[in-house]
Amino acid sequence: MMNIDKFDYKKQFKNLYLPKSNPMMIDVPEMNFIMVDGIGDPQGEEYQNAVELIYGLSFIIKMSYKSGKDIEGYFQYVVPPLEGLWWCEEGEFNFNKRDNWLWTSMIRQPEFVTDEVFRWAVDVLKKKKPEIDTSKARLSNFSEGLCVQALHIGPYVDETKTVLIIEDFMAQNNLKDETGQFRKHHEIYLSDPRKTISSKLKTVVRHPVIFNGVKLNNYNEVK
Repeated sequence: MMNIDKFDYKKQFKNLYLPKSNPMMIDVPEMNFIMVDGIGDPQGEEYQNAVELIYGLSFIIKMSYKSGKDIEGYFQYVVPPLEGLWWCEEGEFNFNKRDNWLWTSMIRQPEFVTDEVFRWAVDVLKKKKPEIDTSKARLSNFSEGLCVQALHIGPYVDETKTVLIIEDFMAQNNLKDETGQFRKHHEIYLSDPRKTISSKLKTVVRHPVIFNGVKLNNYNEVK
């Protein structure tokens, strides 16, 4: 295959992945994701296994051309960043109480990733790493709709500071926070915590909203 520039979703869609620290409103379009659901602290084994599974499938698809797999519409690309949806079933989402956190860990997939491509990647990963439980992964369309987002720089535990800035922006612009069990607290991880000191971690924090009390009907997850 020719040596060409790889398509980078972060660079092509800067409004989705590279916002400023000041909050902004955005209408997030429908996208394709590999997702894994779980519960508990992100430092726990379940979350770490989910991340390994999602990255494993994503890189198998990315490198499919080297294995001889012919995928219609394939193009070379940079694997998009890891993302997470976070919520809890009862009460408000508390950054300091993690045992009851529910989450969906996910990575965006190119438009050419169909159910057939996903199933192929699952079969390949099963053979390469049979110890991984691939049954927990799914390919889903996710449409988030109207949101407010901002770039958080610093430790994950300090995200409440950015959330408060987002909430202040909502109040000033007649927006209501819809974060809860259905539309969820959303994080996009732009930094690798294994290689980046906590004070320099960059995370997109995104909250769904309604405007002027009007609910939107264009957000849903197709499972």
